[in-house]
Formats: sequence, C-alpha cells, structure tokens
Amino acid sequence: MAQHILVVDDDALMRRSTSLQLEAAGFRASAAASAEDALAAARRDPPDLILLDIGLPGMDGLEALRQFRLQAATPVIFVSARRREFDTILGLELGADDYITKPFNPDVLLARIKAVLRRGLAASAAGRLTVGDLVIDPAAHVATVAGRPVELTAREFGLLHALALEAGKVLSIDDLIQRVWGAEFSGEPQVVYVHVRWLREKIEADPNRPKRIVNVRGVGYKLTPQG
Repeated sequence: MAQHILVVDDDALMRRSTSLQLEAAGFRASAAASAEDALAAARRDPPDLILLDIGLPGMDGLEALRQFRLQAATPVIFVSARRREFDTILGLELGADDYITKPFNPDVLLARIKAVLRRGLAASAAGRLTVGDLVIDPAAHVATVAGRPVELTAREFGLLHALALEAGKVLSIDDLIQRVWGAEFSGEPQVVYVHVRWLREKIEADPNRPKRIVNVRGVGYKLTPQG
C-alpha cells in the first residue's frame, strides 16, 4: 500500500503541485488549507508523514505541530518560505523531523521525505536498548532514565538512539549526521552540537558536567552507562 503524505499549505497551487509530485513518486497524497482542517483530516485518515507550512492562517504551523504531537507520533517536515535560523531550530526543538524552505527542488523534497520515513521504519524495527539506567524503546518512542520518562523530540530521540546502538563507542559528527539527519545535512555540525546540548539538559544530572554523553575532543561523542 502506498504511504500517505498529508500536505498542509494555504497556497492552493503549492498544495496541488506538491500532491501531484508525491503521487508521481508513488505516494498517496491528501491536502488541507489550514491547520484545523489538517488535524481533522489526520484523525479521519492518519498519514504516514505530514508536510506542514509554518505560515498558516489561523493556527500557525508551530502550534499545529504541538497539536499533531498530541494526536500521534507522525513524522513532520516543515515547509516554509521563512529562512531565519530561529524558525529552523525552534521547529526542530518542538519535534519536527526536518525542515525545507521554499522554493525547493522537488527531488530534494522527495529525498527528505524518504529519509525521514526510512529513519522511522528503522527505529520501530529496532529492539529495546538498555545502557545503564537509561532504557530506550524505539517501537514506543519512549526513553526513561532511572525509571523516569524523558520527553524527547524526534531528533533528540534519534540522536540518543544512534548513540545507544553504539554505547561505549565514539561516533564522529559526520557519522551522527548521516545516521540521524541524512546526507543533505553534511557539513552542518551545529545541528549535532545543538541537539547534544538539549539532550544533556534532559538526561544528565549536571548538564555542565556531562557523564552520559561524553565529548571526545576532535573525534565525536559517545554514550556511557550510568546508574
């Protein structure tokens, strides 16, 4: 069965052209002009991935993302004309899986969609991981530290999962980018630094003196057992 992509954009031409491109690539596409319509549509016909514009009328894309996250753990890619780094970082912090700006190359968009869907499948197929008192359940998208649930965005969870799969081993920045973000983020190490900082704030007893996610200077990061 074709995977279902929900396109949320107030530009009718953008909705139609993107939907046609997705269908030509073998996906099933549906569309909504507002966040409110999209939330209702997702309840009726759950998508496998959502393309979500930030600048929507009424409820904007950032608030819509929060609402989508309350409904399900569906992957979300922001599509927006905004280019400010603030929007990118805020969107990823709230739980978006990727971000692409308009105007975009349709081939680049398809590559981003396929990469996000692949990562989701790989995570759900992986088994439960235990690293000291840290437990990661990819299928349920749940992580706990000493039995305490930790609320993580999709990227934070992906980064933690990648480190846990190689617990005790150092993973380079480039390796983490390939595993968590995909090749299109090559050469952008700041995304790793930012997400490591956010992760440390959530799982370290003292984020300023991290013991779980350890930086090996000039090499990369490794996850070490605690507890």
